[in-house]
Amino acid sequence: MCRNPFKYAPVFLCLVVSGLIFVLRNIHSVENWNCHTISSLYHIQKRIHSSLLRANLPTFHHNRTYCAHLGQKPSPEDEVEERYLLDSIAWPGPTLYSPTALRQTSDPVHSLFTILPSKEGREWHVGDQLEVLVQIHDFQGRPKRYGGDFLVARLHSKELGAGVAGEVLDHKNGFYSAVFPLFWVGPAQVEITLVHSSEAVAVLRRLREERPDRVFFKSVFRLGFLSETTVCNLCLPSDQEPLCNYTDLHTGEPWYCYKPKMLSCDTRINHAKGGYLKHLLTNNEALLFQSGVNLKVQIHASGPDRVNVLPPRKDTFEIKSSSVKPEDIKLTPSGYYYKNIWRPLDGETMGQFNKPSSIVQCLKNKVINMYGDSTVRQWFEYLISSAPEIKEFNLHSPKNVGPFMAVDSAHNILLKYRCHGPPIRFTTVLSSELRYISNELDGLSGGPNTVVALSIWAHFSTFPVEVYIRRLRHIRRAVIRLLERAPGTLVVIRSANLQALDQEVSLYNSDWFSLQLDKVLRAMFKEVDVLLVDAWQMTLAHHLPHALHPPPAIVKNMINMLLSYICPENKGASWH
Repeated sequence: MCRNPFKYAPVFLCLVVSGLIFVLRNIHSVENWNCHTISSLYHIQKRIHSSLLRANLPTFHHNRTYCAHLGQKPSPEDEVEERYLLDSIAWPGPTLYSPTALRQTSDPVHSLFTILPSKEGREWHVGDQLEVLVQIHDFQGRPKRYGGDFLVARLHSKELGAGVAGEVLDHKNGFYSAVFPLFWVGPAQVEITLVHSSEAVAVLRRLREERPDRVFFKSVFRLGFLSETTVCNLCLPSDQEPLCNYTDLHTGEPWYCYKPKMLSCDTRINHAKGGYLKHLLTNNEALLFQSGVNLKVQIHASGPDRVNVLPPRKDTFEIKSSSVKPEDIKLTPSGYYYKNIWRPLDGETMGQFNKPSSIVQCLKNKVINMYGDSTVRQWFEYLISSAPEIKEFNLHSPKNVGPFMAVDSAHNILLKYRCHGPPIRFTTVLSSELRYISNELDGLSGGPNTVVALSIWAHFSTFPVEVYIRRLRHIRRAVIRLLERAPGTLVVIRSANLQALDQEVSLYNSDWFSLQLDKVLRAMFKEVDVLLVDAWQMTLAHHLPHALHPPPAIVKNMINMLLSYICPENKGASWH
């Protein structure tokens, strides 16, 4: 009688599975296994989990307040401040994008601007204001009747190496005013740029509130030769899979990862950017983000686009009013370029630190602590490349990640950089090196020889603004504590800057996101004894193309501003 060869297959399969489970639960007892066997098992397991990573991406419920209410509940005072800040950055125009044909949306080619006459006709002097009127039309050439377009403006002179950022006022009817203070004698050309149409801004608002997962993160968990990778984020739906909670005990800043299938939460070894979600736009929405069509495109003048500025009048040098009401102009320039050198307007005299010896002399006996994203790491890199005496100490840190340290023992200079805590879109960062800025500040002794430079903005653009407000609130409190225990400590904050945009970058790092965060940053630190390096106006006013990491010519002016704060000729500088 023939026996069924598959009769005992379930038994054998059960034994194999039981053995594998036994091995996985007793990893530390298999150290003497054959290396080739271990390696083969490891690579099989790694391929399985890598293939599952994208499949395990969370499905969000499009709850507008999902992220904002994670973490510690804000106090009543914090809630009042949050409402005030959100109201202060409220954007005109449609709150949600409704499907509209491209031909009915803002078209920079059909739009025009006009330089308005001054009170003396067409004569402008240093100290006057130049006013420009912009009218937005759609692709059919018809005037638009509502506002919400994102425009930026600058006045510049290529011949003089001069430039200043303009203030744009939305009249909410398709018309916009751009106002420029006049600071130099000679030619001045107006440049108005449509960054995003009002319809595109509505899409960005929706993505910010409803898709905070559009950049996702990952962490590796490892024990022995077993390794698992799971998705992490500041917001993860808890009803899909068990979560590992990495909320910071001191600040209450939330961070979560999906729990590995076989490993425990305390086996997490690193953090990294996982990737960017695609296919976030409908076909109609995608048409709103076309480079060279309606994304960061200049608007042409209906007449002359430049004026010749005359010397100041004999009476006084002060900005003369224009037809725009003074109360409508919210920001005055923090400075302007002349001969490619930034000239601050906050009472600080900016020195020129062109020689390595001048940099070293300024930083002598100083400890400079830099915390934040890659735009302040750029300062660290610039300083060590400009002053060879300050030599980087090899901490064997990952390139572009850190932490980094540089030392000049002869002049008693210590320069340090550390990235801020999650969300941070760097390549792999060890879990042990993830530090929140507020916790780092609480660990500083401070004092007259301590400098703190902060930059935190670029990695928060995919989250609701409430998330950024909460992070800045923790940093602000830590800064105040530092200044109270060590009043001589110098704290300098670097603002956001404009960058090159295409469709993909716009969905994650648009200048519109950056502008909103920058306004919140300025408002939250306005009453704190800190100083500002205005990267926003320094990149907008300069003739070089926008870039996430500004070119050396702009960074040099930023460093000169920083060093002027550290070694001031005039003690009258203040937040601007």
